[in-house]
Amino acid sequence: MTEEAQFDPEASLARSTARSLEIEGEIREHPERFRILTGDRPTGNLHIGHLFGSLENRVRLARAGVETFVLIADYQVITDRDGLGPIRERVYSLLTDYLAVGLDPDRVTFFTHSSLPELNQLMLPFLALSTDAELRRNPTVKAELDDTQGRPMSGLLLTYPVHQAADILFCKANLVPVGKDQLPHLEQARVIARRFDERFGRADESRPVFPQPEALLSKSGTVLGLDGTKMSKSKGNTIELGFTADETAKLIKRAVTDSDRHITYDPANRPEVSNLVNIAALASGRDPYDVAAELGDAGGGGLKKLATEALNEYLAPMRARRQELLADEGYLSGVLSRGNERAREIAVQTLDEVRTAMKMVY
Repeated sequence: MTEEAQFDPEASLARSTARSLEIEGEIREHPERFRILTGDRPTGNLHIGHLFGSLENRVRLARAGVETFVLIADYQVITDRDGLGPIRERVYSLLTDYLAVGLDPDRVTFFTHSSLPELNQLMLPFLALSTDAELRRNPTVKAELDDTQGRPMSGLLLTYPVHQAADILFCKANLVPVGKDQLPHLEQARVIARRFDERFGRADESRPVFPQPEALLSKSGTVLGLDGTKMSKSKGNTIELGFTADETAKLIKRAVTDSDRHITYDPANRPEVSNLVNIAALASGRDPYDVAAELGDAGGGGLKKLATEALNEYLAPMRARRQELLADEGYLSGVLSRGNERAREIAVQTLDEVRTAMKMVY
């Protein structure tokens, strides 16, 4: 049976869920055993979906002592679009948000794709280890292609999972925080790591060139957009981290609710109302059922008022820090330069190991 046929999404999710619980315990005891790779595409500004879905978790793990690499995936901006847009501004916006939410550059390595040619060179042997069927079956590739409204699939979009494998494996990350929808990407990286060792051998006979990266599944639920659909920069239904308190209040005031004045937390049957309850709960560190019970018959107006107050209070220190950072581009440039330098040193070393294993040292 081929590796393609063996992959079972439900079984993978069950294994990853159980293993994530074990990993959390191991992190508490020995955080130094782990190296994390995570990141974002600079296609727009970060919003509260990113904050509650991934950024807070990155801060938690870095503060726990886990070595953390954060990629600003600038090359991946062009996987599904013709141009880069205001790429420089967006790269620095991402970096500013990372620092404002509490990611410490003394603990975290920030870097960009375009600064690491050795990372991108890993794509060549990795592509030789990936099949066309595997790539076309990848859920993210299919979803991104559907969003292009019929335009031809680019080679970069098709090989997006391989590029992500290179991101993970160049620094030999052994842990990747993901949502369940991203498990196929991680599985592709695991397959590539295994196939490399089987096909090309090892630079050091005592160990494989690449570790088998594991998933750390996100604990937080999905934060929907203010219109009740998936939160997306392109839909304009987000609350960006850089918005002011007044802008946030105006957006939440326009958020979709329903006609029932009694507030409940019922994501399946009342997704719009439950989303605002969830935002208020996440921002105040409370259980959403308790928030809903406290609101009672306050109606949509009371719910929006509470969500606005809770979110603005929670974001206030991040917004203040963000303004300080934006006023000092030299500091931001220095953080990124140091991160790129460190990441590239690791990429050079990894590529040397790859070339040695492939007997391409001349």
